[in-house]
Amino acid sequence: MHSFAHSTKLLPAVAPVLAGVTACAIAFALVLASAPAAQAVEQLAAARHWTAWHDRDDSGVVCYIASKPTKSEGNYSQRGDIFALVSHRPDLKRNGEVSFVAGYAFKEESQVTIKIGSKSFTLFTRGSTAWATSPEDDKALIAAMKASATMIVRGVSVRGTETTDTFSLFGFTAALKAANQACGL
Repeated sequence: MHSFAHSTKLLPAVAPVLAGVTACAIAFALVLASAPAAQAVEQLAAARHWTAWHDRDDSGVVCYIASKPTKSEGNYSQRGDIFALVSHRPDLKRNGEVSFVAGYAFKEESQVTIKIGSKSFTLFTRGSTAWATSPEDDKALIAAMKASATMIVRGVSVRGTETTDTFSLFGFTAALKAANQACGL
């Protein structure tokens, strides 16, 4: 299984205060809402529905791409920020890690299902984040994302609310290429 470190240090100035796996969503939202001069995070490229970012933290270089869903469904009254991400941490030899931040805490020991074209994937959950179970699954997810137009992500909250989030994959390959180049991959 992947370590959870990649989701906790996207903003050096904010990360020490943040705890848990929801830090990725909070940090990314802060990046979007903050003035560029105040942040160390650099936007590399914006390609349709995906954006590539570059940062440094205590463990080294971090490059990642992120997208928000084009459609979110579920019987909920309140939900936090939702993101699909692919991250690289070359100094830790962790590249191409796919994750999903739900905007809520997942049901304990639940799984997230992802449908991309005719392919289905299962991710494990912890807190508000879901990850692929292996680097091989990450590679298969990325290959499917490059070859398709839409990704559908289904999860269940700690309260039992079922959600479905639809992501456009337009711009995915271009954003990933920018992140790959920035991280020397």
